[in-house]
Amino acid sequence: MKIYFAGSIRGGRQDAGLYEQIIQYLKTFGEVLTEHVGDPSLTNAGDDGPNDRFIHDRDLEWLQSSDVIVAEVTAVSMGVGYEIGRAVEMGKPVLCLFREGTSSNLSAMIAGCSDVNLIYYSEFEELKKPLQKYLFSYKTSK
Repeated sequence: MKIYFAGSIRGGRQDAGLYEQIIQYLKTFGEVLTEHVGDPSLTNAGDDGPNDRFIHDRDLEWLQSSDVIVAEVTAVSMGVGYEIGRAVEMGKPVLCLFREGTSSNLSAMIAGCSDVNLIYYSEFEELKKPLQKYLFSYKTSK
């Protein structure tokens, strides 16, 4: 299974450590195409490619080739919202993760989208069982 993980880069890197934990867990289910999102050395300048066009085109290729999208949506990110919208448009299964107890508000465009699955959680350990259930249900439905 190819997994596209989406998390804030230019919108803020405050959750990079959490992204890394999620990515490491996701790797037990398949190949994570976007491991760099959890890299603590990646700054909010988003300098993981030679230019913005390269990053856009590369990420859309990864999105297209993925089987499932998992997006951590607690930190507000226009890029993550764009990726989710494109994934929905492509008919990809999308799972969004939102951490409760923060000062962030979940976008109504995510919470209200019937094509998006959503898990609310407080800490990483709470994610393991619902993530496992979601990914196994996806695998068995193919």
